[in-house]
Amino acid sequence: MSRACADAEEEAIDPDALSVARAEGHAEAVLREEEAIDPDALSVAQLRALRDGAQNYTFQTEVNRMMKLIINSLYRNKEIFLRELISNGSDALDKIRLLSLTDRDVLESNPDMSIRIKAEPEARLLHIIDSGVGMTKHELVNNLGTIAKSGTADFLSKMQDAEQSGAQEMNDMIGQFGVGFYSAFLVADRVSVVSKNNADSQHVWDSDASSFSVAEDPRGPTLKRGTHITLHMKEEASDYLQPDTIRALVKKYSQFINFPIYMWASHTETVEETEDAPDAAEDEDEDAQVEDVTEEKKEPKKTEKTVWDWELMNDNKPIWTRKPSEVADDEYTQFYKTLTKDAEPPLARAHFVAEGEVTFRALLFVPRVQPADSFNRYGTKTDHIKLYVRRVFITDEFNDLMPNYLAFVQGIVDSDDLPLNVSRETLQQHKLIKIIKKKLVRKEYSTNIKLGVMEDPSNRARLAKLLRFHSSAGADMTFLEDYVQRMKTGQKHIYYIAGASRAEVPTALHYTTLHYTTIHPPTI
Repeated sequence: MSRACADAEEEAIDPDALSVARAEGHAEAVLREEEAIDPDALSVAQLRALRDGAQNYTFQTEVNRMMKLIINSLYRNKEIFLRELISNGSDALDKIRLLSLTDRDVLESNPDMSIRIKAEPEARLLHIIDSGVGMTKHELVNNLGTIAKSGTADFLSKMQDAEQSGAQEMNDMIGQFGVGFYSAFLVADRVSVVSKNNADSQHVWDSDASSFSVAEDPRGPTLKRGTHITLHMKEEASDYLQPDTIRALVKKYSQFINFPIYMWASHTETVEETEDAPDAAEDEDEDAQVEDVTEEKKEPKKTEKTVWDWELMNDNKPIWTRKPSEVADDEYTQFYKTLTKDAEPPLARAHFVAEGEVTFRALLFVPRVQPADSFNRYGTKTDHIKLYVRRVFITDEFNDLMPNYLAFVQGIVDSDDLPLNVSRETLQQHKLIKIIKKKLVRKEYSTNIKLGVMEDPSNRARLAKLLRFHSSAGADMTFLEDYVQRMKTGQKHIYYIAGASRAEVPTALHYTTLHYTTIHPPTI
């Protein structure tokens, strides 16, 4: 079931022997927590009981086919396994939180609501633990061993179609059909799942991707409630056991999950060394002369020690889920800088909820300065709009969510009911464009708006209203609507002339003639 299974002679395993120094007063709590989540702490007798009580199963035929499709088609995008397992943990936490609204007692066994990740590089083990609703034995067999009959044929058909379209479509399909758990086999030879539901005893599910077994855990309810997944990593997947890699993946895919995500990690602390008290003076001669001596105060010696503890990895809360009135300007600015790596604050923003065929929240920003390479990249894919589903990052590889002329807009779209193989056309045009156009800046992005007028017939009339023109009436630019309102009585025509710059236009012969007749033509 775990590392101990490979060596039946190994007694209960002491994780790292707690050899590293820990903050005083914290070691006992850490030890209890380690023992509760370590699936390797099985004695020989417990291993024997686990094996004797295990029931062996074969995967549903469709599950085998599906796993082969996943493993063979997504081998270049293995990193999504962590996203999927964290997402599953978040769903389990959502379920127990929902149950607690009507029955507070469901949290009594374990009030903690979190996801924890622990890597053991030397043993090639990766643990993902959540304190969610957990699974009963029946749910372990049915949820991890079969696919709902109603969706099996449809899933396999769409998977095969997606396979022809590439890894991104496969990625979307996995999330849509809720089979992301099996992506664990992209990086693991063997997967063990320990789960405790309030309605059942704790059970262990174990699989090598060809078959699986389920047995009652002889250790008892060590989890109290929740699920502990242990991945026995493939040798070529060892990089996913490195703390920096785990941090990067959590930041990329799961930093806005509603629940805290912790990683078991070390950090260095500087502490003062304590000196032993001096021995009592042996010379007790009553006649000894006592002299007052002023001792120099010595600076305490300092040393560094390594401390292991749970490190919070997703302290960025999804501010787009809050009401705009509840978010301060500096919060928006800080979020924008974190999202875009831009040193300047944004020029404008749009924070809204769109409802209709699909409901989603969006937080969009207009940069203060036009990106230097924006027109060199015109028409190419951008990663400026990031799509989330239930706060889980899905993709930023869009070339159709925004029209080309709005490629400078950056931000986030998040939906609870958006399908992952999204028909993105339902999202891209009307609702987003209608809101975004109100926030566009006419001067800095005038070229973008002009391109939109040329390329987007459905929004041409709206975008044209945003265009401003030079006029011989003064130095300020004017909207066409304002120009019409101040036309002279009897003026039936509007004359315009195009030029490379405002300075060039007055030199044109036609311009001079019109100017002297007091008709003030707009210049483009």
